[in-house]
This record gives sequence, structure tokens and C-alpha cells, in this order.
Amino acid sequence: MCGIVGILGNHEAAPILVESLKKLEYRGYDSAGIATVSNGKLDRRRAVGKLVNLSDLLVHEPLSGKAGIGHIRWATHGAATTGNAHPHLSGPVAVVHNGIIENFRELRAELAEAGIHPETQTDSETVALMTRLHMDRGLGPREAAVATLRKLEGAFALLWLFDGEDDLMVAARNGAPLAIGHGEGEMFAGSDAIALAPMTDRITYLDQGDYAFVTRQGAEIYDAEDRLANREEVRIDLGATQVEKGGYKHFMAKEIAEQPVVLADASRHYLSEDGLNLPEDLDFSKISRLTLVACGTAFYACSVAKYWFEQLARIPVEIDVASEFRYREPPLPEDSYAIFVSQSGETADTLAALRYCHEKVAKTVAVVNVPTSSIARECDVALPILAGVEVGVASTKAFTCQLLVLATLALKAARDRGHMSEAELARHMDALQSLPALMNHALALDDTLNEVSNELSEARDVLFLGRGAMYPLALEGALKLKEISYIHAEGYASGELKHGPIALIDSHTPVIVFAPHDALFDKTVSNMQEVMARGGKVLLVSDKKGLDVASDGVWQTVQMPEVPDLFAPLLYAIPAQLIAYHTAVAKGTDVDQPRNLAKSVTVE
Repeated sequence: MCGIVGILGNHEAAPILVESLKKLEYRGYDSAGIATVSNGKLDRRRAVGKLVNLSDLLVHEPLSGKAGIGHIRWATHGAATTGNAHPHLSGPVAVVHNGIIENFRELRAELAEAGIHPETQTDSETVALMTRLHMDRGLGPREAAVATLRKLEGAFALLWLFDGEDDLMVAARNGAPLAIGHGEGEMFAGSDAIALAPMTDRITYLDQGDYAFVTRQGAEIYDAEDRLANREEVRIDLGATQVEKGGYKHFMAKEIAEQPVVLADASRHYLSEDGLNLPEDLDFSKISRLTLVACGTAFYACSVAKYWFEQLARIPVEIDVASEFRYREPPLPEDSYAIFVSQSGETADTLAALRYCHEKVAKTVAVVNVPTSSIARECDVALPILAGVEVGVASTKAFTCQLLVLATLALKAARDRGHMSEAELARHMDALQSLPALMNHALALDDTLNEVSNELSEARDVLFLGRGAMYPLALEGALKLKEISYIHAEGYASGELKHGPIALIDSHTPVIVFAPHDALFDKTVSNMQEVMARGGKVLLVSDKKGLDVASDGVWQTVQMPEVPDLFAPLLYAIPAQLIAYHTAVAKGTDVDQPRNLAKSVTVE
């Protein structure tokens, strides 16, 4: 969630640190700060709010030094204040931290006995205080950092900087991601490759439990057992880390518009003239059950995929939000697969669920956007969704690419289990390959959806309805709207309306209905009529066939292209996203970085 970066360089570190932190803004944050070593002394600058506030501060109070660490903070322990902002400084130690120190209260008690007391409300400051205690007791910087590590419980990525040490940075990773960057006589560290892209394309990813002593000559990396570790250095594609808006007002608008292109790229990767391009050892023929685990938008992608796996492959599917999954300790058949879906591949709850499943199931499968992520590396099989860098906190193109990969898995499962002929497989593949063109038609509805959204922006509550695989799409539409416009929105299965939610219906509550003219259309229309009979305002999103028979009396209509029933959720995701986007713009909210949210949720 937080973003960290460190530099041992040959140039003034402060401007480079700020530039690198800008690359991490997409994660979401509420304060920022940097610390450097200059003339042997640590110093720092911190500011609440956007990075521009830190930049302004540095104009008036410059910070010199060629070694430094930086941080953008998403508040967990303690409010978003300057005092709680990172880096934390205690005596000769400065620390930046991503994650949560779960045993910080016990550590504070130990520190209090030694006469050291916190100055902030954060758990992170405890790391700096404990390191200072070890140094006060005679340990050197390296030994003090390692001794502190041995006391920490929780998830963390950490960088240390020390007084009198302008050629030493200590890095450690347990749960939260951290990478080392290699330069020419310079070394770097950061939360991900995007942060390091302005400085280098040579990256070494730390494994779980690793720590490293970094100097300008290189990095000594040790594993959790204190053994010298040889971690691979890889080259990243700097083009793949570009996060420019490309002429769009917001990253979210750009990423919505990119969906036909990225979906076509993913289709070419997974669907070929020879059939499905998936690992052959991913064999569903003898699998008794699937378990799908995810959070947020990725969970709704799994909810759609449940319909596909069960209808096409006749395989039972359990889906669960990752934050609940491992704590109920579910029994898992040995002849089952567990599939983990995450845009970042670093989602803490999903990663914890994956580790619970190790050794309990036949195979673990990652559906991720970052092939070098923790979830990708720890699963038996990693399937990249190929959406490219997604900066907007509210996921758009990653959602549809997740759906495409899950759809191809469902097709393979159906074929492996003998429930789909080659002719049927070819027909479904053609349907998937037709989606990018249909998405272009859906994107052409932008002006219409903009007009509708101007009126929606006046609402206090909005309901979304759908049946079948459109029910999870209704949930996703509601999530998008509340994420970025801050309007209260809920998604419901259309048939559940009369079991409680219909009490919410009045003339001031718009109801958005996703209803392609499919086998469930007539039942959805009946539920829609129940809304209108009680004065509700209905926005019907359907195709021409649907609108021809059901548009009488509705408040607004949006005509979608016809799409094969099975894969309609991928297409109808476009109006769901555009409604949320334009409503948020009309309300003047921060579309790309909505309040209280983070892009990469690396804490439980």
C-alpha cells in the first residue's frame, strides 16, 4: 500500500527520490517524506497530502546528500499527519516501512523499559526505535538492523539509513514486495520495478524473509536462515513501466479506452489457431473442485467465472474473499485446484490464502498482472493477464483481462472433462476474439453515458441489478461507483430485490439494470417492472432486442451491441466503468486516487 524507494547514488538524491515516488502515486497515499545522509548526518523532510506539498517544502528547505530513502504513506496506525509520516528518525537511524508490525505494542513495552518512548502513533516507528536501542548497546548498523528484524512480527518491506554511513542501506522483505536495482556505481531499492524504472532496468527481487546490505558496489543478500543467497538479476522492459496519461484527463479514462487493445493482446496470447494456449500440465479432468480466492474487483471476476466453470465444465466452484478464507480454515480436497486472482500479485490477504493452500491442493494457479510478483512466484502455475500497468486505483482493464484468462481456463476445463466438443470450443473462442471489436462500439457510447452520469451525480444512493453472470457485474458496477464518486451504491441479484432491497426504492434512487437479451432477460424485466411500479428510476443497459421490448416507462436507456450471452460481462463492464468515471468527474472527486483507497493492498 505504502511505497518506498532508496538510493545510493552519485547525484543529489532528493529530486530523484521525489521523481521515483511520483511513479508510486498510483498506490494511493496521504503523506510523503524523504531522508538523506549529508556530510555524515541524517536529515529529513515530510509533508501531508500530495507529493507536490513535499516538493514545495524542499524548495524552501532543501535537502542535500547522495544517499537517501523516500516514502509515500497510506495511513494504518495513526492519522495522516506530518508527525506520523515516514521516514521515521530515532538517533542515528532512519527507516521507511511498507506493511504492519503486528507486535509493535510488545516492542514498545520493551523499549519503555530501556527508557525509549515513541513520538508517533505508528507501528513503523518501532523499527527505528528498536534499531537505535541495539546501536546504543554497541551493535553496528548492519548487526542492529538484523537484530531488529529478528524481533519483528508481521508483513513488511523495510529500508534503513544511518548517520555517518553514506554508502550503506539495509533492505529487508517479509510479505510486502521489495526489489534491489543495479546501476553503474550506484544502487537502488524500491517497492516495485515502476519505482526503479527512472534509474535502472536491472532488478533483483528479494524473496520472502530476505535481507540485504546494499552499497554502491552491489548487494549482499541473505535469506531468512542468514545464509548468503544468490538471487537472480533480471532486466525489465522499461516500456512496460511507463505510466503516462497519453492525452487523457485521468489514468482511469485511458485505461478504460485501452481495453480493446489489451484484451486483443491477451486473446492472441491465450487463443490461437491451434486452440487454447495454456500449460498442458493444467489438467482439469480428474479435479473434484475449484477454489477461487481474491479481493475486491478480482473477487467479482471470480464470481463471474464461477458461472462459467459450473455451466461449461460441470465442476463445483467455491469462491471466497481472501480476508475470510484462511481464518475459517476450509477443508480442501487433495484433488482440487486453487486459483488466486490479483492485479498486483502482492495482495496480502490473497498471498496469505495462497500459503494456506500450499501442500493441501493438487495445484495452485495465479492469475495476475505482474508476472514477477509474489503470488506469481509462489504459485505452481502463473498466468499473466497482460493488461499492462494499471495506475487508476479503481481497476478497469485488469478486470476484463482477468475475465478473459478465467474464461479460457473454463473452456479448457470443459474440454478436459469431456463436456465440450472441438466445434463448441471453436465457437466460444470466436466469441472471445470478437470482444475487442464490440468493446470499441461500447466505448462509442461515452457521450451518452456522460449525459446520464451528470444526473446520477445528484443521487445519494444507487442500486445495480443483474441476473446470472450479470449479477457479479452489478456488484462490480456498484463498487466502481462508490470507489470513485463516494455515492452509496449496492449491487443485487435481480430476483433478490423483493426479499428486502425493494424497500429502498423511491423516485430519488436510480436503479441501473444490466440486462442483455439472454435466457434470463424476461425474468430481469419482471424485476425491473417491480421497481417502476414503485416510482423507481430505471436505467436499462441492454441490446436492441432488449430495448425494443422493455424500454417503455424506463428513465434512461443505453443500447449495447449484441454479444454472445456467455461472455456479456466483459462487454457490459464498459458502461459500468464509464458510468462510475463520468459520475465521479461530475462530482469533482479525485478519480485516479480516491480518498482512503490504495492500489496495492499489501497489509491485511
